[in-house]
Amino acid sequence: MKLNVKAFAFTCALLWGAMLFCITWWIILFDGATGDPTLIGAVYRGYCVSPTGSLIGLAWGLVDGFIGGAMFAWLYNTLDGCFTKTAVQ
Repeated sequence: MKLNVKAFAFTCALLWGAMLFCITWWIILFDGATGDPTLIGAVYRGYCVSPTGSLIGLAWGLVDGFIGGAMFAWLYNTLDGCFTKTAVQ
């Protein structure tokens, strides 16, 4: 079974971006907004635990999720063609 690369990439982008956005707001609600550097901020330039940082994280998550999802789907489709067994009739 082949994956639709575009559909999988868009789905990963939406999930990754939305989760990063939601996690940031979860931290803001319970711990408050801080400008302290985080591990995610080391990966995503401009990200911090703040309302503006959540939007920056959303943008980075969309881009990163799209690229990662596209690479995964492409690799899956490539390897699926190598290991597909044909039924003997």
